[in-house]
Amino acid sequence: MPLPVTAFVAAVCALLLLATAIDTVRQRLRLGAAFGDHGDAKLISASRSHGNLAEYAPITIILLGLLESARANHMALMVIGALFLIGRVAHIVGLYTPSPPGRAPLGRQVGVVATFASLLVLGGWSLWILATVNL
Repeated sequence: MPLPVTAFVAAVCALLLLATAIDTVRQRLRLGAAFGDHGDAKLISASRSHGNLAEYAPITIILLGLLESARANHMALMVIGALFLIGRVAHIVGLYTPSPPGRAPLGRQVGVVATFASLLVLGGWSLWILATVNL
């Protein structure tokens, strides 16, 4: 496979998306809710864990693929991909963790920081390559 880091991150994200989608459906069936969240904390957690992953995974996978195809440093891409995946799992766990009002659980905090850091590095690196190699 020509893009092993991208393929690995994409495959893990696909499995995480499937797991979070199944839980969302399970919560909807439990409530008999076709639309909305009915104010149910479990359905909100399930739906947001799925939606949030679906928001961040595509751009991360695209940037990894572009960098990997540009022959960027393989080890660095593996570390960034791992950071992203760890962050996504932490965020999912954090969404299921009860917390006092106004305070995000540690898993969510770790997930947000890891995701934002991954995107910042991947986006910056892509722009750097464009500015220095292709111009």
